[in-house]
Order: sequence, then structure tokens, then C-alpha cells
Amino acid sequence: MRPRIGVTGGIGSGKSTVAQGFAQWGCYVIDADRIARELTLPGGAAIAPIAAQMGAHFINADGALDRAQMREAAFRDPAYKARLEGILHPLIRQQIDQQYQHACSATDAPLVIFDIPLLAESSQWSPRLDQVIVVDCQESTQIARVQQRNQLTQAAIEAIMAQQASRLQRLRKADWVLWNETLSLQALGEAVFDLYNELIANYRLLQPD
Repeated sequence: MRPRIGVTGGIGSGKSTVAQGFAQWGCYVIDADRIARELTLPGGAAIAPIAAQMGAHFINADGALDRAQMREAAFRDPAYKARLEGILHPLIRQQIDQQYQHACSATDAPLVIFDIPLLAESSQWSPRLDQVIVVDCQESTQIARVQQRNQLTQAAIEAIMAQQASRLQRLRKADWVLWNETLSLQALGEAVFDLYNELIANYRLLQPD
């Protein structure tokens, strides 16, 4: 079995960039967001349960989840969000477990990286991971980055952040903290490489002779 390393961080922290940095050094990356998107595309495993349990009007003409309608419903009644998560989360966990088994049996990846945006929001991940990396920066930096990337208003970004764990809650989950406040992309890549080497060295020390 390969070491299971969680990577998380708030919106705009650079979490996904860090996860992909590990991929450049041969690590296998499991992207929870990507899995969730694939489950709600046409033919995705979540489509039939969503239609059956929440209503066919939440599926668009292409056969995918109607995200705009679901967001509107969840804004009116948070119970819709909870019901959607009740459908998606078991399917996401199943896909993650399958990808982890594949990484261990069919690849020579030294580490398996679990890219999980909402890791701190759920207690389910602690027993599933060996260590957690939190990518951290100031909240004002998060807002500025997302505004530049997605052209969202500050109010919209703050609303997203309010639904996520706080910086303190994420940091309490951390075995490692990667401070990404002023790093260039090159410097961030170098920091990931340094952390990769530390993790590899640590796990080699734990391996039996």
C-alpha cells in the first residue's frame, strides 16, 4: 500500500497547483472535484439517483446535472444541498477507493495524493489518510486570486468562503503547511519538490528492512 497524502486548502489557495506539482514527480493524484464533476455529467453514476430522489427537473436536456437550478434550490432550502451530498459522497468515496487500489496495484507512484477541497469539513477523511498538507494564505489573497481567475465579485467569493472551513479549522488538520502567500509559480514548484523529498525520506525510514 502506498502512503496516502491529503492536499487541501481554501478557494484560491493554490491547492490544485500543489497537487499537480506532486504529479510531476511521479505521484498519483486523485482529484475529488473531478470525480464529482464526472459523476454528474451525462451518463454519470449520480444522474439516475438524483432524478429519482430529487426530481427529473434537476437534470438538463443534455442529461447532466442542472447546476444552476440546483444552486437556486439549495439557496432557497439548504436541505437540497444535503440531499445532493447524500447521493454524491458515497459515490465519490467509492471512486476514490477504486483509484487508490489502481494506484497501488498498477502504478509505481511513490505517493498517492488525495486532492480534496472540503477535507477539513468532513471527519471521514482522517482515518483514510496518512498525512495532510494544507496550502495556506491570507484570505485577502484568496479573494484577489479568484477575482483575477474567475472574475467573480468579492461578495460572491466571500459567500463561497463562508461555506468552507475557516483557515484555523484547516490548519488544525495539517501535518504539513505550505505557505503560498507570495510564491511565484516556480518557487511554489520548488517548495512542492522539497516537501516531496521530505515525505519520501520519512516514509523510507518507516519501511521495514
